[in-house]
Amino acid sequence: MANLLQVSNISKSYNQQVILDEASFSVGERKKIAVIGRNGAGKSTLFNIITGLEQADSGEVIFGNQTRLGYLKQEDDFQENDTVMSYLLQKSGAEEWECAKVAAQFELKNEKLDALISSLSGGYQMRVKLSSMLLKEPNLILLDEPTNYLDLSTMLLLEKFLIDYRGSYLIISHDRKFIRNTCQEVLAIERGKASHFPNTLEHYFEHKKKKLETEENFNKKQEKKKEHLQKFIDRFGAKASKASQAKSKAKQIARMETIEIEKPLSNVRIKIKNTKQDKGFAWRLKDLAIGYDNKKVAANIELDIEKGAHIAVLGDNGQGKSTFLKTLTEIIKPIEGIYKKAENIRVGYYAQHLTIGLDRSETVQQYLKQAAEYNCPDEEIFKMAGNFLFRNDDLKKPISVLSGGEKARLCIAGILLNNCDVLLLDEPTSHLDFETAEVLARSLAETNVTILFVSHDRTFINLLATEILEVKDGTIKHFYGEFSDYVRYLESRSAEADEAPSEEEVDVEKEKRKYIHEEKKRVKRELSKLDKKLVGLKKEQALIIKTITEAPADFDPAPAKRLAELETHIKKAEEAWMIESDKIQD
Repeated sequence: MANLLQVSNISKSYNQQVILDEASFSVGERKKIAVIGRNGAGKSTLFNIITGLEQADSGEVIFGNQTRLGYLKQEDDFQENDTVMSYLLQKSGAEEWECAKVAAQFELKNEKLDALISSLSGGYQMRVKLSSMLLKEPNLILLDEPTNYLDLSTMLLLEKFLIDYRGSYLIISHDRKFIRNTCQEVLAIERGKASHFPNTLEHYFEHKKKKLETEENFNKKQEKKKEHLQKFIDRFGAKASKASQAKSKAKQIARMETIEIEKPLSNVRIKIKNTKQDKGFAWRLKDLAIGYDNKKVAANIELDIEKGAHIAVLGDNGQGKSTFLKTLTEIIKPIEGIYKKAENIRVGYYAQHLTIGLDRSETVQQYLKQAAEYNCPDEEIFKMAGNFLFRNDDLKKPISVLSGGEKARLCIAGILLNNCDVLLLDEPTSHLDFETAEVLARSLAETNVTILFVSHDRTFINLLATEILEVKDGTIKHFYGEFSDYVRYLESRSAEADEAPSEEEVDVEKEKRKYIHEEKKRVKRELSKLDKKLVGLKKEQALIIKTITEAPADFDPAPAKRLAELETHIKKAEEAWMIESDKIQD
């Protein structure tokens, strides 16, 4: 199998901080690889070096002769007057029918092709970028956090495309469910090194856990052996008759080696205090309309939000999820209707792009001190900083050198220093690694703090949400069911949106289903007959064997001959059963 990409001994440092240290790996054909690692491990830097956006300090990137690289950029390059079709034609140089065919994979059809890209939601804009990339027919794709800020509908479409894609790809993503569904192998970036694991993410974590246990057990055994040998030396080393043996055992100890086990990377430890608020409603909304400058984004909103609820606010991008949270925080005012908030509740708000507005010259410690509530003791600030892995010299780091995930952790730590009664979180897991996102979800789930959050990280939603609000068709309503029900609902809605088949296709499909149904019924009947036949044959076989074993001296050739016949009949019946059984498999 030909190599599409060979990365050899890539090293990269920033301000004397080593990010990549002689990282090496290769990518062959039809490889579906998840690139994982902690925030700041160097994943995006690695992608930038592969695509030529950055230069490595040393090492080389080699592409195969047949490699056609596709890279999904985070930044947009749409012009104000670009329609979907004009942009695809301009970027790809392909024919209009080719653009339409590729775009249709992402439900960009009919009037959507003539729409201005600037008028589309973020999810649909991502679909346009994916279509543009695929029109160049890459056989190796790099996707850096493709699910960030994607709505679930677009994410499900992206998953379907990746599952069916016949080329290779490397995906950086912190959405465990997304990786589990799309990737078959793992490339782990840790301590500057790249290690390839040719199996799924869950198998990787299990392998890593077992490897650590094996190494620790080996070291324990070695230490016990050393102790045993040392006891002999201590007891008999002074005796002339045992001196040579003691000396030999000392040399044996010197030769014994243990495996050097690297200290495990620290995990965040998030402790969120319970609130003292009473039972009741945090908000009561009646006939509410929300939006900007009298332009309604959603209306006819009738909701009672109970204190202590943990609510996922879900829906396609551009429908009003962020606008809803901003209305609850009173950053924007309702256009009309009744808005009642419980008295004396403190609201903390994590905005979707909060990290972009940080003062890059501020240090971690300065930011947390300003973000904390008035008179918050330094001890509490340092403790919270440590819980989010900002310790010792990390506190002196300017925000400018932090990775996206580190900035997200810093902002969340600042919000939690205020001991709020309500948390409104807009995409809090974007840029967070698996471990941090899951620890955050579990910590939030254990509190009685009222939480409304927007997220498309399915693991995070599953761990935290007790209720779902769906933002759809210009209003916001409760979705009655669990998150898994909501995902199935989205999948069925997407299927219904596909073009209806022709009458001829419907008839063919109907006849096909009818034939399959009748064939299954026939096979089941045949299997039932074979089962009864086998029971009878084996019962007769057992009786003959019992007769022969109970009276071995009374030899009669007839039972022996019948036994041989039965074995032949049973073998044929079992073979027939296997053939029929295969026909009934779905």
